[in-house]
Amino acid sequence: MITSNASPRNLLPPVLLLIVAAAMGLAHALVPRPSVLPEPYRSLGLLPLAIGIAVAIAARAQFARAATEINTFAEPTRLVTGGLFRLSRNPMYLGMSLAAAGLAVLSGSVASFLLAAVFVVIVDRWYIAFEERRLRARFGAAYETYARSTRRWI
Repeated sequence: MITSNASPRNLLPPVLLLIVAAAMGLAHALVPRPSVLPEPYRSLGLLPLAIGIAVAIAARAQFARAATEINTFAEPTRLVTGGLFRLSRNPMYLGMSLAAAGLAVLSGSVASFLLAAVFVVIVDRWYIAFEERRLRARFGAAYETYARSTRRWI
């Protein structure tokens, strides 16, 4: 018998973003209508896509410089509060959400916008909520002080 260690807990946010992006592409290919953006305006989606990728990569690099755990489901090792994390408690998720929004704009389809919204809701209600509980348990008052002074998103 083959068993798997896969579970919803193992679905990392970048993997979810790739699944959402693939679903957007599939939805656009199979059901390109209704479109909420005319063709000339869809290229504007490149801007939030590029900014989102840049923000997520920069925040990831900041975690690497701090030598802290990046895996959503691993035990947090350090509380990072400077740089991008001074502006947002979740710049990686903000970046991925901007990227999803950019992909939705590029597609222009209603289905893509709905998928981008679903991504943001899952990130906010599942990943961020889980991480915040872990950070509160690990860092206590230091995290509470940080959370009061820095917004969850922007």
